[in-house]
Amino acid sequence: MAAVKITAKAIVDLIEEGCEVVVAHGNGPQVGMVNNAMIALTHEDVQQPNTPLSVCVAMSQAYIGYDLQNALREELLNRGIFDIPVATMITQVRVDENDPAFQAPSKPIGKFVTAKQAKMMEENFDYVMKEDSGRGYRRVVASPKPVEIVEISTIRTMVNSGNLVIACGGGIPVTRQGNHLKGASAVIDKDFASCLLAKELNADYLIILTSVEKVALNFGKPDETWLADVSVEFCRRLHASESRSSRRLRRFQAWTHSTDYAA
Repeated sequence: MAAVKITAKAIVDLIEEGCEVVVAHGNGPQVGMVNNAMIALTHEDVQQPNTPLSVCVAMSQAYIGYDLQNALREELLNRGIFDIPVATMITQVRVDENDPAFQAPSKPIGKFVTAKQAKMMEENFDYVMKEDSGRGYRRVVASPKPVEIVEISTIRTMVNSGNLVIACGGGIPVTRQGNHLKGASAVIDKDFASCLLAKELNADYLIILTSVEKVALNFGKPDETWLADVSVEFCRRLHASESRSSRRLRRFQAWTHSTDYAA
């Protein structure tokens, strides 16, 4: 909760400066935690059906939104701002069922388990399990690119009505089957989802908060280089580098995608 309160203060600072803010967030650790709890329940009760990953994502969105909206509401009231309602939109994000990411799951979630437990989970739940860093096995899931924010019209209406909206949270991954939205066994990268949200709302700025002061090349190595002002072309060149899978480079990718949208 300490981190949530610090974040709330920074967001309300922007509001006091006259900015209209929409908040998106990640949920990777929380999805893993919810997924672990649901797995534990199936171990206790063999009649309990397995909980789909898309439902775990929805659960994590709701409780993160709950914490954020209460912290933001409290901070607004503490500063005498009484006319900005705060609301969380549980958000579905459509992905392409033919996205190559579904053929190569790579995003680890949940806790480490033994080889025996991993085999049982593969057989019982059709999970993809992979050895991770010599510490055991973890479930890996796909991380497809977001294509459409399903509730964008509602989000836009809430924003235009003066609400401080919390949305996306990575997004509940769904695929379209006619009029039906089917949950997908995947997690959506929060930076790409935030990029799409910014584009759809015609935002002036996409601000991605990190736990470090700046993004760095070769982080933690002797030739570490901190970056301040960078061009779009510089970021695009990084996409083709051998370290393109790093989380910080994905943030560069999200930013360059937003400039493409703006163009």
